[in-house]
Amino acid sequence: MATPVIATSRVARGPHWMLLLGPALVAGVAYLDPGNVASNVTAGARYGYLLIWVVVSANLVAWLIQYLSAKLGVVTGKSLPELCGERIGSRAGRIAYWVQAEGVAMATDLAEVIGGAVALWLLFDIPLLVGGVITGTVSLVLLAVQSRRGPRAFEGVVIALLAIIVLGFTWGVVVAPPDPAAFAAGLVPRFQGTDSVLLAVSVLGATIMPHAIYAHSSLSRDRFRDRAGLSTPRLLRATRVDVSVAMVIAGGVNIAMMLLAAANLAGVEGTDTLEGAHAALGASLGPVVATLFAVGLLASGLASTSVGAYAGAEIMQGLLRVRVPLVTRRLVTLIPALVVLALGVDPTLALVLSQVVLSFGIPFALIPLVRLTADRALMGQHVNRLWTTLAGAVAAAALTALNGVLLWLVLTGP
Repeated sequence: MATPVIATSRVARGPHWMLLLGPALVAGVAYLDPGNVASNVTAGARYGYLLIWVVVSANLVAWLIQYLSAKLGVVTGKSLPELCGERIGSRAGRIAYWVQAEGVAMATDLAEVIGGAVALWLLFDIPLLVGGVITGTVSLVLLAVQSRRGPRAFEGVVIALLAIIVLGFTWGVVVAPPDPAAFAAGLVPRFQGTDSVLLAVSVLGATIMPHAIYAHSSLSRDRFRDRAGLSTPRLLRATRVDVSVAMVIAGGVNIAMMLLAAANLAGVEGTDTLEGAHAALGASLGPVVATLFAVGLLASGLASTSVGAYAGAEIMQGLLRVRVPLVTRRLVTLIPALVVLALGVDPTLALVLSQVVLSFGIPFALIPLVRLTADRALMGQHVNRLWTTLAGAVAAAALTALNGVLLWLVLTGP
């Protein structure tokens, strides 16, 4: 009788906890999109180590936010957009909420497609507009993997691209380490004028991504729809590990981007653009570092645009209860990015400004998330503890207030 008991015990325990990881790593790609690259490199090139504290603070807040999003999907079996759609009483209200969320999705796509196009230009001299079309087409292929092969196959592809991103953006820091004293000074919160506040909000928008908040609940819902006997507490424990691993990777790479720019590009003419940064890295650290930087940017664009398109589809489905064909939806969100490329707008400026737009979408995702996860009728025994709700409320208030300060500074000048 011993053998059946052991077998039953293994079934009850289910798969090893490492096999439950993945949704947070996919959502975490949103924290490493080309908008992050542009914001972090621009901040490091213009202000050195000044805004390191923004990246660190944003990543700590992001851990809480992404865990709450994943928990919502695991416990309820529904996504944040679905639950918002159920609780907004009028169709007009749902449409209004969807319009701002769709604006966030388009700003996200703008950053990701432009980043992929710039990378293809740096690597292969492909014209930006053609590179944008290629990036959008590849994202469709990756989404086809998700729809036909399921979430695990999609996770595998995105995580492989994530590994390339990590290598591409951290190798330069290994080759040219930053100044430890200057890094420590950069952990002290402060600004230097209106432009530094604009960049800080851009970094926040790039780090705490509204579409990642929407997407993570959907990814967790899809991954654990068939629980195979796994208990909710066990899934939540695995989710905490998953989010922790993803945020350590995302935070480390974001810090590495800014450190790379601060240590090697500060004060160098023209390095507050991706093209200038690539050229300067090649001149100062050699072609290998510059090429890895461009490869990392390309992987970032391809992976993040796929996750962004997934999030956009889930937002529309959840809020409007309308499922648009994937190709049609992808073309709609792709058009603004292609128009920007066709008009010859500076790619780095467009990337930075897109992140500011994203930062204004944060409260619309974060406030409902905190409210829903604090609802005992919805979450049952897994409802937020008081300190968790308070921390989420403080984060939402602080981010909203910073956006208000930004608007005031931009309107009134330095």
